[in-house]
Amino acid sequence: MKTFGPVRAVDGISFRLPAGRTLGLLGGNGAGKTTTIGMIMGLVRPDGGTIRVLGSELAEDRSGLLARMNFESPYVDMPHRLTVRQNLRVFARLYGVADAEGRIAELAEAFALDPFLDRRAGALSAGQKTRVALAKALLNRPSLLLLDEPTASLDPDTADWVRSRLEAFRAETGASLLLASHNMDEVERLCDDVVILSAGKVAARGTPVELMERFGRDRLEEVFLDVARGRGTAEERARAGIVEETP
Repeated sequence: MKTFGPVRAVDGISFRLPAGRTLGLLGGNGAGKTTTIGMIMGLVRPDGGTIRVLGSELAEDRSGLLARMNFESPYVDMPHRLTVRQNLRVFARLYGVADAEGRIAELAEAFALDPFLDRRAGALSAGQKTRVALAKALLNRPSLLLLDEPTASLDPDTADWVRSRLEAFRAETGASLLLASHNMDEVERLCDDVVILSAGKVAARGTPVELMERFGRDRLEEVFLDVARGRGTAEERARAGIVEETP
């Protein structure tokens, strides 16, 4: 649970993310997604409840657990005056990465960073910044990767590239991924399970297929809109006598 003054941003939500799976954390603006991720990362102190990460309580082993986690979001910039290489070196030290230079070289090759490794981060294009951010997020080979809108504002080709790298990383390492996204096609592609938040509470959960069947919808985006607009499941809408026009 987390409150900010009179606002209860997160209200007693509970979910599990098994190893090797990807969980989609969905909800409209203000639903509690970013606050939830912040609490899992130890950046926001919860007002109640327990957060267990990788089998341990976060409050008891924060530094040890943070070394096994990482985070990626296009809304968080790296220091603009440092070069890409310098940024990656700094983050490698923060995460205690052994053989940092070797790991940076490995990621530079995998993500085609070599042409701009010694360019200032502030001078990169949006697509280049995305590749660097993803490389930073994988520096420590995290067991838990937290993603907040990882493909926001990217062109379709670059967005597909990011999703493919995330799929490959999970397959190669068995890591768990927590994905907050407004892109429902992305969620359908990447996520094994979905939790939809509304006003800080869990409004719906299940696999993408289960949710679409429960709400009588063909697309997850339609389920998202039903939850956001308080329409309920297909059975609940029928009981309420809601008739939906076919366009």
